Amino acid sequence: MITEIAPARERESAAPQQPRKFRRAWDEVPRWQIYLPLGIYLVFTLIPFYWILLFAFRPAGSTSLLPWPMTLDHFQKVWTERSFGVYFQNSVYVGVATLILTTVVALAGGYALARFEFKVKRAFMLALLCSQFVPGALLLVPLFQIFAKLQMINSLGSVILAETVFQLPLSMILISGFIRNVPQSLEEAAWVDGCNRFAAFRIVVLPLLRPGLIAVGSFAFVHAWNHFLFALMFLSDQSKQTIPVGLNTLMSADSVDLGALAAGGIVAAIPVVIVFAFIQKWLITGFSAGAVKG
Repeated sequence: MITEIAPARERESAAPQQPRKFRRAWDEVPRWQIYLPLGIYLVFTLIPFYWILLFAFRPAGSTSLLPWPMTLDHFQKVWTERSFGVYFQNSVYVGVATLILTTVVALAGGYALARFEFKVKRAFMLALLCSQFVPGALLLVPLFQIFAKLQMINSLGSVILAETVFQLPLSMILISGFIRNVPQSLEEAAWVDGCNRFAAFRIVVLPLLRPGLIAVGSFAFVHAWNHFLFALMFLSDQSKQTIPVGLNTLMSADSVDLGALAAGGIVAAIPVVIVFAFIQKWLITGFSAGAVKG
């Protein structure tokens, strides 16, 4: 009897043991408890967008809950009668100029923070971080006085400079973090091959910074495109206003043209949606890499 049990025990010990399956806490949760809150959140998120589309494409005076028959009269009205074509052009100019200036200056400053050591480096980084807590409204009066002395009031250049200044601290921090993830040995190898610092940066480092540059540039463009306060305070001529100020002109104390306002909101949102649709992959990579020190 013993001789028959022993081989059985040996076969049991020799058989490969199956790994134990550990059940995670959320595996125990019923699926409806996950999908129901997500569904409610999705409904509350999509309803405002549908309401904007409804008023933009629904004929004036209609109370239908469906945008049918569809009309483009509201878009034609805001583009021609409300000068949204001019506002759109000015916003593009401000956004692109802010993007270029912010990216170039932040690239130079971020490289200095990442590659050089100086005495006040920590204090300078702390000042950059603390500047993010200062609202732009507190600096409107001194900025207005500075631009008035420079004779830049009622000029798009004043808005571009103000937007660039407020975007630089965060942009420099992101770019410096991204440059730290590029090994300095790559630049040193280029120096050995005869390149100077600028040539090594342009040939070796700059191509690796594309996700970070796209993230910083897109963030600067979207902020300049949507910002309302600087354009309202520094621009008095209607022909130089931007889209956020143009949307504000559609609302008066007596009435609000909901159809024109919704059409203007869609016109203002289209460029931002297109930008994020094309750069979302590089945007996520750039922000995640710039936020981590290598």
